[in-house]
Amino acid sequence: MSLPEERHGAFPNKDNTTRFAIWAPDALRVTIKLGDGRRFDLIKSLDGWHWINIECGPGTQYTYIIDNDLEVPDPASRGQVSDVHSPSYVVDQNYPWKCVTWHGRPWHETVIYELHVGLFGGYKKVEEYLPQLVELGITAIELMPLSEFPGARNWGYDGVLPFAPEASYGTPDELKSLIDTAHDLNLMVFIDVVYNHFGPDGNYLGHYAKGFFRDDIKTPWGSAIDFRRSQVRDYFCENALMWVVDYRADGLRFDAVHAISEKDFLVELAERVRDAILPSRHVHLMLENEDNNANLLENGFDAQWNDDGHNILHHIITGEKEGYYENFSDVPTTKLARCFSEGFIYQGQLTRKGTPRGTLSGHLPPTSFILFLQNHDQVGNRAFGERLPLLADNEDLKIAVALMLLCPMIPLLFMGEEWGSQQPFLFFTDHNEELSKLVCEGRRKEFADFAIFSDGESLEKIPDPNALTTFTNSALNHELHNAPEHQDWWNFYKSLLQLRTTELTPQLPGSFSLGTHALAEKAICAAWTLGSGDVWRIYINFSAEEVTATPTWSGSKLIFDYGLDKSKYEAGQLPGKSILVSVTTAENRNS
Repeated sequence: MSLPEERHGAFPNKDNTTRFAIWAPDALRVTIKLGDGRRFDLIKSLDGWHWINIECGPGTQYTYIIDNDLEVPDPASRGQVSDVHSPSYVVDQNYPWKCVTWHGRPWHETVIYELHVGLFGGYKKVEEYLPQLVELGITAIELMPLSEFPGARNWGYDGVLPFAPEASYGTPDELKSLIDTAHDLNLMVFIDVVYNHFGPDGNYLGHYAKGFFRDDIKTPWGSAIDFRRSQVRDYFCENALMWVVDYRADGLRFDAVHAISEKDFLVELAERVRDAILPSRHVHLMLENEDNNANLLENGFDAQWNDDGHNILHHIITGEKEGYYENFSDVPTTKLARCFSEGFIYQGQLTRKGTPRGTLSGHLPPTSFILFLQNHDQVGNRAFGERLPLLADNEDLKIAVALMLLCPMIPLLFMGEEWGSQQPFLFFTDHNEELSKLVCEGRRKEFADFAIFSDGESLEKIPDPNALTTFTNSALNHELHNAPEHQDWWNFYKSLLQLRTTELTPQLPGSFSLGTHALAEKAICAAWTLGSGDVWRIYINFSAEEVTATPTWSGSKLIFDYGLDKSKYEAGQLPGKSILVSVTTAENRNS
């Protein structure tokens, strides 16, 4: 007997029955236990599926019992009562959407604001903050992973139930309300998803579906997921479709796809998402890919987080050379120029470890790259979670911010950045006692070779990820936002985003790089032809010395400047610590 409509999870029917299905090829018997005490043995199919239709409706609590022994939640649970170890419950995905005509926004209009829902206080609190983001000039929020994780606090990358929105953040309907309100405010909503591993606590798949994993490939998080199996592919494709179709998310950001060995799965996933939506709807797919594989950006994916861009800018404005910044500390001007000319810096070149990294990317449009100065990784993976205002000179930081917001790449801000927050963003978890100890020890060992600790600083000072204070110290104090120094930063970001919206965004489709050239050490000029035929130029000087820009900006429209000496403007002199953005119209180019 075969399973009708093979899909993972529980789906309520119109006749007050619910169809339950679980892929458990290693289980001889699967029993469902309902919240009212009823038990039913599922029907087993030859291909490893177990399924049943039961008279019950939305809100019904249930667990599965594997071979009369192990009681587990539904691995495709759409809702958990309280945690990964609690019962699952049946979710009715029907919702009274208000913004029924929403079709999204085109990719070139994207300005992303990444945030952690738990630190905001849940879905409702994020919803309340949306008008301020609209006022700032944000066009999309990106929610760090929402999948159910162990405990009450976590970054989200330890999730083990990808289909169940984290219960501590609110209900599925409250998440839908957040997305509905965002759409009503003309904001897109992107969701960060993790398809490269499961978290270390609460994942029972290995007990009854060993085929989810492969023994021949290891990742930093354990055995690799086996995307050679159709049931595994379907599991994650169905998850992506749930966010896009049932929750009406406007896009997904795929975490660490370099840890997924079957890249054809990613292409298939993108195709299935595109096929499931109306042609008029805008849905955007983004990657984090340490391998700098440009091929995926030509096969269904809109853009990639440009870690190279972040790393070279971070090195230039902070001087840091340890860890992955080591690969960006030599010939930084050349690398800065390559980034803004071609997207990736590493396009097959050898890293300091002697291994090649990346593929050619210069043929891609600048909007294929998402540029940021801060995000959850780059702040939170520091030992003390410091933000850039504590690490960089104020002038350098403002130049870098202006470059990020006024270049044709897609900008991403990290929560609090817009008002110059100096509060830390730390790595936090809420694991059981045994795992908590291992996580804390592992976290501290990560930084043992850094100079600050070899010089006498104690590793014990690194905050314990499992301590409640590590979480609470990372929560933004929005009352600080009104302080004058923070309002200055807010106004700086807001004015730059207004310029981007009026002067750059409408012309981004069809834009391409005209190349870059070095003006001096830590000073470059980058140019792009926009879709209108206008030429957009950015002159950046991170050095303290004045440089001469060739060609000059004479005859161009000045869009923005910081640190410019107006008395030397016509002579094309670019003072130290300055940035200038200009546009030459197509008419002036041809005259």
